[in-house]
Amino acid sequence: MRNIALVIGYDGTGYYGFQTQPGGNTVQDHLEAAIRLLTGETVKLHGSGRTDAGVHARAQVAHFLTESAIPIERWSIALNTRLPNDIVVYEAWEMPLDFHARRSAKLKTYRYVIQNSKFPDLLYTRTRFHHPRKLDTAAMKEALTYVKGTHDFTSFCTVRCDKDSRVRTIYDADLLVLHDPLPGDELARSIHFEITGNGFLYNMVRIMAGTLIQIGQGKRRPEDMKRILEAKNRRLAGPTAEAHGLTLWRVEYD
Repeated sequence: MRNIALVIGYDGTGYYGFQTQPGGNTVQDHLEAAIRLLTGETVKLHGSGRTDAGVHARAQVAHFLTESAIPIERWSIALNTRLPNDIVVYEAWEMPLDFHARRSAKLKTYRYVIQNSKFPDLLYTRTRFHHPRKLDTAAMKEALTYVKGTHDFTSFCTVRCDKDSRVRTIYDADLLVLHDPLPGDELARSIHFEITGNGFLYNMVRIMAGTLIQIGQGKRRPEDMKRILEAKNRRLAGPTAEAHGLTLWRVEYD
């Protein structure tokens, strides 16, 4: 028996999320079908995390057990010829049998991207949330200083969150602003909200992004982020930002 880990990227626009569900059409469904076509085995794929419908991944990690003797260097190419064009296996690794893509993960990084310009940039409409009015990025950046550290993130978790503990540690949270002029809009830019932690609650990053956008609009002050966090009340936070702006950026292991 072998334990194979895959590093996967996907455009989540056309899928109902990563994890298998009764309605089908998930990234996991397509990966398991590709493995079945390749090896003849029906395997169970375990992802490092669940991404919602419409959310993307630059480097999702998943593992499965197989009895196939296919050399490790052939897995990526062999699977990619059996996958849709919007799912790509970048790497395959032979791992110890006790490796688990989710339980062995130490850090995860998500990135939420806002296209801050008069009109959308058509090259990024599937992966960036368009906001036409200028946002105060200095205020947004200041607000992120309050989420670093170990906190109870109940205020930034959907009411459907089923985790016993809502305490998570955020190691880094920052904004990167890129000047990216468009025809007729020399001030166009993209705002990249990147956050790294030891784990995330359901919709946590998207709720943070929605709150940050309100701070950038001047509807809230940067210090409101601290007040919302301490209240442990979802109703005090901002809206859940659109799914298509979010990407699982990387997963790190020992």
